[in-house]
Amino acid sequence: MTKPREGSDDAAVGRPSAGRGLHRRDFLGTALATTVVTAGAAAGCGPAGRPTAAAATTPAGATPPPVAEMMSWIDQVVARGVRRPGYAADGWTTGFVAQKFREFGLVDVHAEPVAVTRWEPERYTLTATPAGAAARDLACFPLPHAAPASRLEAQLASFDAASPSAVAGRAALVDARPLALPPAVPAGLGSAPKDLSRRVYDPAGTFAGETQVLPLASTSDAVTDPAAQAGAVAFIGCLVGYPSGGHRYYFPYNGKPTALPGVWIGAGDGRWLRDQLARGPVRVRLDVATSTAPARSDNVVGDLPGPPGDDELVLIGSHHDAPWASAVEDGSGIAMVLAQARYWSRVPAADRPHRMRFLLQGGHFHGGAGLVDYVAKHGTELAKVVLEVHLEHAARDVAAAGGRLTATGRCVPRWFFTSRIPALESTVYDALVAERLGRSMLLAPDAFGPMPLSDGALYYPAGVPIVQFLSAPWYLFDEADTLDKVDQDSLLPITRAVIRILDATRAMTAAGLRAQRVRPPAQSGSPS
Repeated sequence: MTKPREGSDDAAVGRPSAGRGLHRRDFLGTALATTVVTAGAAAGCGPAGRPTAAAATTPAGATPPPVAEMMSWIDQVVARGVRRPGYAADGWTTGFVAQKFREFGLVDVHAEPVAVTRWEPERYTLTATPAGAAARDLACFPLPHAAPASRLEAQLASFDAASPSAVAGRAALVDARPLALPPAVPAGLGSAPKDLSRRVYDPAGTFAGETQVLPLASTSDAVTDPAAQAGAVAFIGCLVGYPSGGHRYYFPYNGKPTALPGVWIGAGDGRWLRDQLARGPVRVRLDVATSTAPARSDNVVGDLPGPPGDDELVLIGSHHDAPWASAVEDGSGIAMVLAQARYWSRVPAADRPHRMRFLLQGGHFHGGAGLVDYVAKHGTELAKVVLEVHLEHAARDVAAAGGRLTATGRCVPRWFFTSRIPALESTVYDALVAERLGRSMLLAPDAFGPMPLSDGALYYPAGVPIVQFLSAPWYLFDEADTLDKVDQDSLLPITRAVIRILDATRAMTAAGLRAQRVRPPAQSGSPS
């Protein structure tokens, strides 16, 4: 069956009825083997977790935008359709962000072009024919930037890492199970256990007994490599244990061609294929046609001046592209950066902590191209950056129950990757408590690997102090990321908490913060 072009109007999704490859890979090997960390008690994300009236007053006295306005920004972005790098919707979004920056009064608003490859799947079918039985069409979605397949026919074989040669010359059926872990485990990675009392803020105890399903079905973005090295001719990835049971899954997203032509299928079709293989041979035919072309996905930049004589800088960023129309990834990040820009634009320059730069990066779904380009072009400025704050994913927790996806009434656990600088860690933790942002934790920047998982990852190895907010719902790379998944109850508390953190930097300097860095535990060996 022929699928609609992903960038066309009929493929727009995401609205309810009313040298790259930087992060989110090779990172959870130690997490799943780590001792379970349980929190003492956690605040939820609904009305019970809202701040008191006293906590609602932001330090500089201005007012953040209301939730309705933030949601309207997300709605406008989502309405444009699929927002992959180089797509029309992504281009529209860069213009929308620049327009908002100018409306708020930011100066030197401009776009910095980022080179990407526009990838669009045009036709993709998978047909399986068991011996002595009728052919069956299986729903599938191509791996991004995978090698094309023109009516490729092959016998099917299950991939087993213990005996990989079984797939040589065949199409490999590979189980890909989303990674899962107890929610508070990340807070203990790369940190001494004694630190957890001020690293996990969960006053209502919601983490106890919970398992968080992450959006990654592999610890590496080289998902096809094991099958390719075993001599397979195609990759059929079955998403086992994926909460939606679906297959519209945009991973990997490093912008590199995969080692094999390949598609994702859902768990139901995967079970059927395994049942047929148990009875006898199965032949598959794979047909995948895609288009690629050079394109651009700009970084959008805007500044606010700081107090007279202060030439230091704070950065507030996120990214604007997405795998689908994606409300959480990263419509919510766009809205949170815009909220900071609007708030600080209404604070007199003399009352801002430092010069401020707001940045929405492009090319995140092309191996972090916008981040790579920005750090390369602005490397000489980084020594003057007091703090880089990155804002991604205000997400509602959604679970599968009775064949349906149901909101649990909680937010997805919040990760605040924070440099090992005691004064900064205390500032962040105190802001979370002041805004009653339960289900939150401070993570070491290298908790999951050499760099944070955020789109701001490269600032950390460059020595810039960071606070990078991220949550990781299982649907992050799925077209199920629609407006109803945005955790509206989190938008204002996160905005106020970030205002508190930024306001606290008025007493900090770039050199002073760097001088306070604490060396990581010996096993980490990464910069702090």
